[in-house]
Amino acid sequence: MQTKVIDLYEYFAQSAPEGAVGRLSCYFTHTPAQVSQTRRKSGVLVLPGGGYHHTSHREHESVALKLLAAGYQAFVLEYSVAPLRYPVALREAAMAMRYIRENADAYGLTGRVAAMGFSAGGHLCGTLATLFDAPEVADIAPEHILRPDVLGLCYPVVVSHGRTHSGSFDNLCGQDTALRERLSLDKLVRPDMPPAFIWHTRSDESVPCRNSLLLAQALEEQGVDFSLRIYRKGSHGLSTADLLSYTPDTLPQISPDVPGWMDSMVQFFQEQGVGIMD
Repeated sequence: MQTKVIDLYEYFAQSAPEGAVGRLSCYFTHTPAQVSQTRRKSGVLVLPGGGYHHTSHREHESVALKLLAAGYQAFVLEYSVAPLRYPVALREAAMAMRYIRENADAYGLTGRVAAMGFSAGGHLCGTLATLFDAPEVADIAPEHILRPDVLGLCYPVVVSHGRTHSGSFDNLCGQDTALRERLSLDKLVRPDMPPAFIWHTRSDESVPCRNSLLLAQALEEQGVDFSLRIYRKGSHGLSTADLLSYTPDTLPQISPDVPGWMDSMVQFFQEQGVGIMD
Protein backbone atom coordinates (compact mmCIF):
# COMPACT_ATOMS: atom_id res chain seq x y z
CA MET A 1 0.00 0.00 0.00
CA GLN A 2 1.09 3.53 -0.75
CA THR A 3 -0.31 6.82 0.49
CA LYS A 4 -0.23 10.38 -0.71
CA VAL A 5 -1.84 13.54 0.69
CA ILE A 6 -3.04 16.26 -1.69
CA ASP A 7 -3.91 19.82 -0.73
CA LEU A 8 -6.68 20.37 -3.27
CA TYR A 9 -6.58 24.16 -3.07
CA GLU A 10 -2.87 24.15 -3.77
CA TYR A 11 -3.12 21.50 -6.49
CA PHE A 12 -5.81 23.40 -8.42
CA ALA A 13 -4.41 26.85 -7.57
CA GLN A 14 -7.71 27.77 -5.94
CA SER A 15 -8.03 30.52 -3.37
CA ALA A 16 -8.94 28.88 -0.06
CA PRO A 17 -11.42 30.52 2.32
CA GLU A 18 -9.90 31.30 5.71
CA GLY A 19 -9.86 28.12 7.79
CA ALA A 20 -10.58 25.81 4.84
CA VAL A 21 -9.05 22.32 4.74
CA GLY A 22 -9.66 20.45 1.47
CA ARG A 23 -7.11 17.69 2.08
CA LEU A 24 -7.35 14.41 0.15
CA SER A 25 -5.62 11.29 1.50
CA CYS A 26 -4.97 8.76 -1.29
CA TYR A 27 -4.60 5.06 -0.48
CA PHE A 28 -3.58 2.87 -3.39
CA THR A 29 -1.87 -0.35 -4.42
CA HIS A 30 -0.27 -1.52 -7.64
CA THR A 31 -1.18 -4.88 -9.14
CA PRO A 32 1.90 -7.16 -9.43
CA ALA A 33 2.77 -8.06 -13.02
CA GLN A 34 2.49 -11.74 -12.09
CA VAL A 35 -1.21 -11.16 -11.36
CA SER A 36 -2.06 -8.94 -14.31
CA GLN A 37 -0.31 -6.42 -16.50
CA THR A 38 -3.55 -4.71 -17.53
CA ARG A 39 -5.71 -4.74 -14.39
CA ARG A 40 -7.28 -1.44 -13.41
CA LYS A 41 -9.41 -0.64 -10.38
CA SER A 42 -12.24 1.73 -9.61
CA GLY A 43 -11.73 4.61 -7.22
CA VAL A 44 -13.89 5.46 -4.21
CA LEU A 45 -14.12 8.95 -2.75
CA VAL A 46 -14.81 8.63 0.99
CA LEU A 47 -16.49 11.46 2.91
CA PRO A 48 -16.34 10.94 6.70
CA GLY A 49 -19.08 12.16 9.02
CA GLY A 50 -18.90 14.59 11.90
CA GLY A 51 -22.04 16.72 11.71
CA TYR A 52 -20.28 19.34 9.54
CA HIS A 53 -18.50 20.14 12.83
CA HIS A 54 -15.44 17.93 12.26
CA THR A 55 -14.44 14.96 10.08
CA SER A 56 -14.44 11.67 11.95
CA HIS A 57 -11.17 9.72 12.16
CA ARG A 58 -13.18 6.54 12.75
CA GLU A 59 -14.48 6.80 9.18
CA HIS A 60 -11.12 7.52 7.61
CA GLU A 61 -8.26 5.02 7.42
CA SER A 62 -10.24 1.96 8.58
CA VAL A 63 -12.69 2.47 5.70
CA ALA A 64 -9.84 2.98 3.22
CA LEU A 65 -8.22 -0.29 4.30
CA LYS A 66 -11.46 -2.23 3.78
CA LEU A 67 -11.86 -0.72 0.33
CA LEU A 68 -8.29 -1.60 -0.61
CA ALA A 69 -8.91 -5.19 0.50
CA ALA A 70 -12.04 -5.24 -1.71
CA GLY A 71 -10.00 -4.20 -4.76
CA TYR A 72 -10.57 -0.43 -4.88
CA GLN A 73 -8.31 2.59 -4.63
CA ALA A 74 -9.51 4.84 -1.79
CA PHE A 75 -9.45 8.63 -1.53
CA VAL A 76 -10.55 10.10 1.80
CA LEU A 77 -11.46 13.78 1.91
CA GLU A 78 -10.97 15.90 5.01
CA TYR A 79 -13.36 18.68 4.06
CA SER A 80 -14.06 22.06 5.63
CA VAL A 81 -16.68 22.35 8.37
CA ALA A 82 -18.29 25.06 10.53
CA PRO A 83 -17.86 27.94 10.87
CA LEU A 84 -17.43 27.65 7.10
CA ARG A 85 -20.80 27.11 5.42
CA TYR A 86 -22.22 25.76 2.18
CA PRO A 87 -20.92 25.47 -0.53
CA VAL A 88 -17.31 25.19 0.72
CA ALA A 89 -17.44 21.44 1.48
CA LEU A 90 -19.31 20.71 -1.76
CA ARG A 91 -16.67 22.55 -3.78
CA GLU A 92 -13.93 20.53 -2.07
CA ALA A 93 -15.76 17.27 -2.84
CA ALA A 94 -16.03 18.43 -6.46
CA MET A 95 -12.30 19.17 -6.55
CA ALA A 96 -11.63 15.70 -5.15
CA MET A 97 -13.70 14.09 -7.92
CA ARG A 98 -11.84 16.08 -10.54
CA TYR A 99 -8.47 15.11 -9.05
CA ILE A 100 -9.35 11.40 -9.01
CA ARG A 101 -10.59 11.38 -12.60
CA GLU A 102 -7.72 13.47 -13.95
CA ASN A 103 -5.17 11.19 -12.28
CA ALA A 104 -6.80 7.90 -13.24
CA ASP A 105 -3.70 6.61 -15.06
CA ALA A 106 -1.38 7.41 -12.14
CA TYR A 107 -3.56 5.37 -9.78
CA GLY A 108 -4.39 2.60 -12.22
CA LEU A 109 -8.08 3.47 -12.32
CA THR A 110 -10.78 2.31 -14.69
CA GLY A 111 -12.28 5.79 -14.90
CA ARG A 112 -15.31 4.70 -12.86
CA VAL A 113 -15.49 6.49 -9.50
CA ALA A 114 -17.84 5.82 -6.59
CA ALA A 115 -18.53 8.23 -3.75
CA MET A 116 -19.49 7.12 -0.27
CA GLY A 117 -20.29 9.12 2.83
CA PHE A 118 -21.04 8.59 6.49
CA SER A 119 -23.64 10.57 8.47
CA ALA A 120 -23.13 14.24 7.49
CA GLY A 121 -20.60 12.97 4.95
CA GLY A 122 -23.50 11.01 3.50
CA HIS A 123 -25.34 14.28 3.09
CA LEU A 124 -22.31 15.80 1.37
CA CYS A 125 -22.12 12.74 -0.86
CA GLY A 126 -25.80 13.21 -1.72
CA THR A 127 -25.34 16.86 -2.63
CA LEU A 128 -22.38 15.98 -4.87
CA ALA A 129 -24.59 13.39 -6.58
CA THR A 130 -27.47 15.82 -7.18
CA LEU A 131 -25.80 19.22 -7.53
CA PHE A 132 -22.97 18.20 -9.89
CA ASP A 133 -24.29 20.72 -12.43
CA ALA A 134 -25.06 23.50 -9.95
CA PRO A 135 -23.64 27.01 -10.38
CA GLU A 136 -21.69 26.61 -7.13
CA VAL A 137 -19.35 24.05 -8.76
CA ALA A 138 -19.59 24.97 -12.45
CA ASP A 139 -16.11 26.54 -12.47
CA ILE A 140 -14.45 23.40 -11.09
CA ALA A 141 -15.16 20.90 -13.86
CA PRO A 142 -17.87 19.79 -16.31
CA GLU A 143 -20.74 17.86 -14.75
CA HIS A 144 -19.68 14.47 -16.18
CA ILE A 145 -16.42 14.81 -14.23
CA LEU A 146 -18.11 15.71 -10.95
CA ARG A 147 -20.99 13.22 -11.00
CA PRO A 148 -20.08 9.96 -9.19
CA ASP A 149 -20.94 6.70 -10.95
CA VAL A 150 -22.48 5.10 -7.86
CA LEU A 151 -23.10 6.03 -4.21
CA GLY A 152 -22.63 4.41 -0.82
CA LEU A 153 -24.63 6.21 1.86
CA CYS A 154 -23.91 5.03 5.40
CA TYR A 155 -26.40 6.16 8.09
CA PRO A 156 -26.73 9.42 6.13
CA VAL A 157 -28.14 12.74 7.27
CA VAL A 158 -30.82 13.37 4.64
CA VAL A 159 -33.76 15.53 5.63
CA SER A 160 -33.80 18.99 7.16
CA HIS A 161 -37.33 18.60 8.53
CA GLY A 162 -38.87 16.48 11.27
CA ARG A 163 -36.75 14.03 13.26
CA THR A 164 -33.25 14.35 11.90
CA HIS A 165 -29.81 15.61 12.93
CA SER A 166 -30.53 19.31 13.08
CA GLY A 167 -26.98 20.15 14.13
CA SER A 168 -25.64 19.11 10.73
CA PHE A 169 -27.91 21.59 8.98
CA ASP A 170 -27.15 24.28 11.58
CA ASN A 171 -23.43 23.89 10.89
CA LEU A 172 -23.90 23.73 7.12
CA CYS A 173 -26.49 26.48 6.64
CA GLY A 174 -26.31 28.71 9.71
CA GLN A 175 -29.56 30.63 10.10
CA ASP A 176 -30.46 30.49 6.39
CA THR A 177 -33.79 28.64 6.53
CA ALA A 178 -34.30 28.76 2.76
CA LEU A 179 -30.92 27.09 2.19
CA ARG A 180 -31.71 24.50 4.83
CA GLU A 181 -34.90 23.62 2.98
CA ARG A 182 -33.13 23.53 -0.39
CA LEU A 183 -30.44 21.14 0.85
CA SER A 184 -32.82 18.51 2.18
CA LEU A 185 -31.73 15.54 0.05
CA ASP A 186 -35.23 14.16 -0.39
CA LYS A 187 -35.98 17.39 -2.31
CA LEU A 188 -32.80 17.14 -4.42
CA VAL A 189 -33.30 13.59 -5.73
CA ARG A 190 -33.43 13.56 -9.54
CA PRO A 191 -33.77 10.84 -12.21
CA ASP A 192 -30.23 11.27 -13.56
CA MET A 193 -28.41 10.95 -10.25
CA PRO A 194 -26.27 7.85 -9.57
CA PRO A 195 -27.71 4.63 -8.12
CA ALA A 196 -27.27 4.33 -4.36
CA PHE A 197 -26.56 1.72 -1.72
CA ILE A 198 -27.95 2.87 1.64
CA TRP A 199 -27.64 1.39 5.12
CA HIS A 200 -28.76 2.44 8.57
CA THR A 201 -29.63 0.94 11.95
CA ARG A 202 -33.11 1.00 13.42
CA SER A 203 -31.77 2.01 16.85
CA ASP A 204 -29.70 5.00 15.63
CA GLU A 205 -30.72 7.83 17.96
CA SER A 206 -28.41 10.52 16.57
CA VAL A 207 -29.58 10.28 12.94
CA PRO A 208 -32.95 8.48 12.91
CA CYS A 209 -33.34 5.83 10.22
CA ARG A 210 -36.29 7.80 8.80
CA ASN A 211 -33.57 9.75 6.96
CA SER A 212 -32.68 6.69 4.89
CA LEU A 213 -36.29 5.59 4.55
CA LEU A 214 -37.38 8.97 3.18
CA LEU A 215 -34.41 9.02 0.82
CA ALA A 216 -35.29 5.55 -0.47
CA GLN A 217 -38.87 6.65 -1.03
CA ALA A 218 -37.70 9.69 -3.00
CA LEU A 219 -35.35 7.53 -5.09
CA GLU A 220 -38.16 5.10 -5.84
CA GLU A 221 -40.47 7.93 -6.92
CA GLN A 222 -37.80 9.29 -9.28
CA GLY A 223 -36.94 5.88 -10.72
CA VAL A 224 -33.38 5.82 -9.36
CA ASP A 225 -31.90 2.39 -8.71
CA PHE A 226 -31.06 1.72 -5.06
CA SER A 227 -30.53 -0.96 -2.42
CA LEU A 228 -31.53 -0.35 1.20
CA ARG A 229 -30.42 -2.16 4.37
CA ILE A 230 -31.96 -1.34 7.76
CA TYR A 231 -30.24 -3.35 10.50
CA ARG A 232 -32.11 -3.79 13.76
CA LYS A 233 -29.48 -2.95 16.36
CA GLY A 234 -26.54 -0.56 16.36
CA SER A 235 -25.58 2.91 17.50
CA HIS A 236 -24.62 5.83 15.28
CA GLY A 237 -21.18 6.16 13.73
CA LEU A 238 -20.38 2.46 13.39
CA SER A 239 -17.97 2.90 10.47
CA THR A 240 -16.67 -0.58 9.58
CA ALA A 241 -18.41 -1.98 12.71
CA ASP A 242 -15.43 -4.17 13.57
CA LEU A 243 -12.04 -4.09 15.25
CA LEU A 244 -10.58 -1.83 12.56
CA SER A 245 -12.69 0.96 14.07
CA TYR A 246 -13.05 -0.17 17.69
CA THR A 247 -11.23 -2.06 20.44
CA PRO A 248 -12.86 -5.16 21.94
CA ASP A 249 -13.91 -3.07 24.95
CA THR A 250 -15.51 -0.31 22.90
CA LEU A 251 -17.20 -2.28 20.11
CA PRO A 252 -20.90 -1.42 20.53
CA GLN A 253 -23.73 -3.92 20.67
CA ILE A 254 -24.85 -4.50 17.10
CA SER A 255 -26.90 -6.94 15.07
CA PRO A 256 -24.58 -9.74 13.90
CA ASP A 257 -25.09 -8.91 10.22
CA VAL A 258 -24.07 -5.24 10.49
CA PRO A 259 -20.34 -5.83 9.75
CA GLY A 260 -21.40 -7.33 6.41
CA TRP A 261 -22.55 -3.96 5.10
CA MET A 262 -19.28 -3.40 3.23
CA ASP A 263 -19.58 -6.69 1.35
CA SER A 264 -23.16 -5.83 0.39
CA MET A 265 -22.10 -2.39 -0.82
CA VAL A 266 -19.23 -3.81 -2.87
CA GLN A 267 -21.62 -6.26 -4.51
CA PHE A 268 -23.94 -3.37 -5.39
CA PHE A 269 -21.02 -1.34 -6.78
CA GLN A 270 -19.91 -4.25 -8.93
CA GLU A 271 -23.45 -4.73 -10.26
CA GLN A 272 -23.21 -1.10 -11.40
CA GLY A 273 -19.93 -1.76 -13.20
CA VAL A 274 -17.74 -0.14 -10.55
CA GLY A 275 -15.06 -2.69 -9.70
CA ILE A 276 -11.94 -4.30 -11.12
CA MET A 277 -11.37 -4.39 -14.87
CA ASP A 278 -8.72 -6.58 -16.56
